[in-house]
Parts: sequence; structure tokens; C-alpha cells
Amino acid sequence: MSLIIATWNSSCSGCRAVSYSLCLYRRKLHTAPVRQAFRLRPFHVIVAAGGGYAGYKKYEGYKLEQLEKKGIELPVKLASEWEVALYKSVPTRLLSRAWGRLNQVELPTWLRKPVYSLYIWTFGVNMKEAAVEDLHHYRNLSEFFRRKLKPQARPVCCVHSVISPSDGKILNFGQVKNCEVEQVKGVTYSLESFLGPRISTEDLRFIPTGNSFQQQLVTKEGNELYHCVIYLAPGDYHCFHSPTDWRVSHRRHFPGSLMSVNPGVARWIKELFCHNERVVLTGDWKHGFFSLTAVGATNVGSIRIYFDQDLHTNSPRYSKGSYNDFSFISNNNKEGIPMRKGEHLGEFNLGSTIVLIFEAPKDFKFHLKAGQKIRFGEALGSL
Repeated sequence: MSLIIATWNSSCSGCRAVSYSLCLYRRKLHTAPVRQAFRLRPFHVIVAAGGGYAGYKKYEGYKLEQLEKKGIELPVKLASEWEVALYKSVPTRLLSRAWGRLNQVELPTWLRKPVYSLYIWTFGVNMKEAAVEDLHHYRNLSEFFRRKLKPQARPVCCVHSVISPSDGKILNFGQVKNCEVEQVKGVTYSLESFLGPRISTEDLRFIPTGNSFQQQLVTKEGNELYHCVIYLAPGDYHCFHSPTDWRVSHRRHFPGSLMSVNPGVARWIKELFCHNERVVLTGDWKHGFFSLTAVGATNVGSIRIYFDQDLHTNSPRYSKGSYNDFSFISNNNKEGIPMRKGEHLGEFNLGSTIVLIFEAPKDFKFHLKAGQKIRFGEALGSL
């Protein structure tokens, strides 16, 4: 009898051991995928932290804009190197490419009006100026962003020599001093870093007057170098035009980051425009050197120049920190690309920034106020 009980006890112990092992095995099967799913990698942490921090700074910039509207002067507070590095770690180029593809997805006819109406309400778009007011006409968001205006919506000023190339907000303007340009009041960037090394005189067709980079752009004694920065908000007209009569002789494309160029961010990050992807068009007008630069931004990786079919922005084949040049001067074309004042020049996919840097006599005067809204065709300045 005792032998039977002992045998039964040992068999029960074996069963319990087997059952316990099975439970452990099942628990491992259930918990392993959960642990794998919640395993955080350094890249994910950086992206999440960077995105959250960038969002916070953008909200902070919005608050600063509201205080500015009330006339409250705010001290300049620049980002530290680690803050800029953290922001640049966010894959804005990849996100912008994804946004571009999403914009090209054709919307069902029934969905177009609600989607576009929400955008119009959010950003204050004036559809009465659009060449086609019917929202059902635009097959996707990309077509809606690039909508054309009625011919009479933007009369081009004939009196003044330089007009606004786009709709937007004037961030800064004035003379270039000490080889630096102001992106917003109190925050500057290097002229040479922004435009890149000097282009050959064969392309620009003039002889520099001095040794510094700023003087190398000035062709005539007594002239000065001027600049003007125009910020295009998401609700603005997204095409840009020629600001004067000039000849484009050279294009330089800088692949780069696609950080926000919102005025709040421009006030926070020094040399923001030098970090971001941009297309620099250079040439000459009746007073000498003239350049127009289209600066990319978050969700604005695509910059299109109508006469330049070889230009491809926000492309994976181009790495940050480089630049590529293209000359419009050739044996068959000694004049470059002639542009008339007000002529269509290019477009953004959403909204961004236009920077004009040009040479003019000392009596050139801007007809602007910092922070004012301006529309394409209105006067920037004249002699």
C-alpha cells in the first residue's frame, strides 16, 4: 500500500513539474512578441524626441507671433547647437517626400469639397481669386496647392523697378552689411554660406569690384547690395514670378534639411536658410548682380523652376552638405534665360520663403514695412 502511495505521489510531482514547464513555455510564447513590440531603438527615441521638441518649438513660435501682433518687442533667443542637431535629426526630407506622394492621391469627387473647405477655413484662402473656383475641379491636394489665379487678381506694378515675386509676409529687407544678411530682425546668416562659393565671371558676365565676398558680387562703383526676405504661409498663392527684368545665367541647388521656416523658427535658429534645401538663381539686371533664392521647408521639398527641367529637389540621390551647379550660358545661348517682370518663374508645393539679393545704386529705396503682408505684383522698391 505504501508503495502505491509513493508511486502516486512521485507521478503527481512529475505531472506538476510538466504542467509548470508548460506554463512557463506558454508565458514565454505570449510575452516574447510583446517585449519585441515594445523594444525601443535609439533611432526611434531620437525621432520621437526630435519631433515632439520641434512641435513644441513651433507652438512657441506661434505664441511669439501673437505677441508681435500686439506690438510687444521680444528679445532674441537662439537655439543651442544640440537643439539644432536634435531638430535636424528628424527625417523631414523623408516625411516631405511622403507628404508629396499623399498630395498626389486623387480624391473622390464627394470628398474634395469637405477636404478643401477645411483647408480654406484653416489658412484663410481666398478662392474668389482662383482661376477655377469650383473645388470639385481639383483632383488632388497638389493641384489645389498649385492653383492659378485670375489674370486680374494680381496686377503687376509698372512704375517700380522691383516687385514682389510672390504673396507672403515681409520678414526683413535692407542693405547687406559685413557679408551677413538678416533672416529676421536680430538673426543673421552668412552671405557666402547662403549663396555658396563665387560663381565664375564667365557665367555672371561681370568683373567684381573688391576682395570680400560681398564686394565680389558688386559690379559698379557706388552700388550697394540689398536683400529682401518674403515668407509664404500655407494659405498663400504658391507660385512665384520674376521680380524684375533680368537674365538668369546660373542655377545652384543645395540639398539640405527641410526645417520649418515659420518666422518663429527663423527667429530661433541662426542660419536657418543655410541649413535648408534651396535653389539659387543668379544673373544680372540693368544695375548689375541679381539673385532669387527659393528656400524649401517642411512638406515643401519640391521646388519647381519652369524653365529648368533638370532640377530635382528633395531627391535621395543628393546628400546634404553638397551643391550642384548648372549654367544656362552655352555656345548656343550667350544671353542665359531672359525673364520679364511678372513672368511665371516657379512654384512651391505648399509655402516657403523667397530671398532676393541684388545690386543697386545707393539711392534705391524699399517701399516696405517689416511684418507687412504683400501680394505678388506689388512694389518692393525703386530708384
